Amino acid sequence: MNRSKMYFLLPAGLFSLTLASGLFLTSSNINAETATANASVIVPAACTFSSALDSAHSAEINNNTYRTDIGTTTFNIICNDTEGFSLYAVGYANEEFGNTKLLATIGGVLTPAKDIVTGTAESGSTSNWAMKLKTISGQASPTIESGFSTYHSVPNTYTKVATLTNATSTSGVSVQSTYAAFISGTQPAGTYNGKVKYTMVHPANETPLQPQTATSGCINYFPNGSGVVGTMGCQSITSSATSATLLASNFSREGYGFAGWSNKYDYATNPNQEGIKFYGPQEDITFTAGQYTGTNNGLSLYAVWVKSQGSLQDSSKVATLCGTGAGSLTIAPTNGTANLASVSALTDERDNQTYAIAKLADGKCWMIENLRLESTNSDNSTGALAQGYGTSATYGNFSGLATAESANFSDSTTANSLYYSGTQDGTASIDIGTTNYPVYRMPRYNNANTSARASSPTVNTGAMYSYGNYYTWHAAIADTTAYTSNNTSVTNTSLCPAGWHLPKGGNKSNEANNDFWSLIVTGINGGTNPANYESSTEPYYTGSPEGSDASKAIRAYPNNFLYSGIFYTSSAYYRGSYGFYWSSTAYNYGLSYYLLLRSSRVSPGTDYNNYKYIGGSIRCTTGT
Repeated sequence: MNRSKMYFLLPAGLFSLTLASGLFLTSSNINAETATANASVIVPAACTFSSALDSAHSAEINNNTYRTDIGTTTFNIICNDTEGFSLYAVGYANEEFGNTKLLATIGGVLTPAKDIVTGTAESGSTSNWAMKLKTISGQASPTIESGFSTYHSVPNTYTKVATLTNATSTSGVSVQSTYAAFISGTQPAGTYNGKVKYTMVHPANETPLQPQTATSGCINYFPNGSGVVGTMGCQSITSSATSATLLASNFSREGYGFAGWSNKYDYATNPNQEGIKFYGPQEDITFTAGQYTGTNNGLSLYAVWVKSQGSLQDSSKVATLCGTGAGSLTIAPTNGTANLASVSALTDERDNQTYAIAKLADGKCWMIENLRLESTNSDNSTGALAQGYGTSATYGNFSGLATAESANFSDSTTANSLYYSGTQDGTASIDIGTTNYPVYRMPRYNNANTSARASSPTVNTGAMYSYGNYYTWHAAIADTTAYTSNNTSVTNTSLCPAGWHLPKGGNKSNEANNDFWSLIVTGINGGTNPANYESSTEPYYTGSPEGSDASKAIRAYPNNFLYSGIFYTSSAYYRGSYGFYWSSTAYNYGLSYYLLLRSSRVSPGTDYNNYKYIGGSIRCTTGT
């Protein structure tokens, strides 16, 4: 007598309702008053997916017998997405993605040679088993995909088995799966166990994530989602290598922020599985020699995407996410532990770029991607778009990042100028000079990061999307003069979105007000100052192992700082080996403090040996 068992893994669904209301009051004159009240309701697309066992997934089948009732399951789907949903299935025996067999246990011992393969459950020379689906209820019945309305082989990759192009039925729909097997006369007595994994996705044109095979001797980076732009090649690993610095991301996805790399394709939907890891985009990883150079044995890493939850300029949304009450982010762990509860994503209204954000060890929210603000025609006369702007005579109105100025350089070159003025038309109010020497202009540099990128980078020196754009210090703080005479002072203006600001820097005397220093000391060194702190007038983490440990940690999840290098005149330098991030604190009229990181050193906003016209990276943070 033979026994066959099947088990099923089902993901959970979520449903949410967001209500927003606004009240606007106006007065017409002293003798009469009018009032209007507007209310709006936002109903997000959301679907639930649940299952009910109709019968036990086991049966006793004699040899040379065809059996159709090896258990049935009903999937109940309630979905309000006007673009519908799709149901996918894949073999999952022994928790192995794509394994379509019924695994044989003969005499209490696993016996792979006797496994039952999938087929159509028809009689023949070998045993085989199959699945089929049918719609059993619903106002709008899903379409069963070709072949799956009769007994069909269990697919070895995620395969669409049913779809509904418009899923606005509030009563939901139900789809039933049924299983059958044929047992040949030569099949020995034993127990045979298999599994099918089902996933529902919406809208209907969405595709579920699935594992990919990395090329041997390579770290392969996979886009891991629909609508992802950009490609990445193979990062070579030699047989003797025991470590590697991961590549920055060359991927982008509209409406999503990039949070890092994971070794599991389904990290976002199944973050608690055994062996899961979450890496920063340029984290250092270690492994044993030859671990990824065997046959079909490369390392597969998958982009982790976080969907935008609204606007970076929405003060209420930011206050909720970055606060301590209900709906707030948790402080992100610093050991690579998978935890998307500490990560969200918000969209910049100025150019619709979405950035992942996280609450880091200092308790503040940080953008964990480099700023890549491009040209925008948005005016900032109300101060709503960029931090610190308004009708100030000193800083004027923010008119965005303008196109290249033909007087000095053309659209084909690598630098664009920032336009600021005291009027709302965006007319430049500064004389950027007549030469191409960068000290006479306040540019935003771009070296194939956003509008263009390397086709498939394989090393960190390539043009990576996530390196972002490069900005002079004057551009970063939105200064309108070629030089600023401020000395160790903090500017209140920046290119950061309203409600966000450039991190403050400074020397040892003002460490309490240094955002970089607070983050690194708190998040990396447990609140303890570096070993050479008392003897150094410019404290920093350096040497081994302290310096290298600090560098690894600031580049690891959740901090995600990058070796994005610098930009000067017409070229990028030190990409893949140095990180250079502006603070809002000036040293003197020509120099400014910044965060510097390299493999053996982290200087948290306490250096000042570079000029303000160098192109550096920008990270924005919240708080005061």
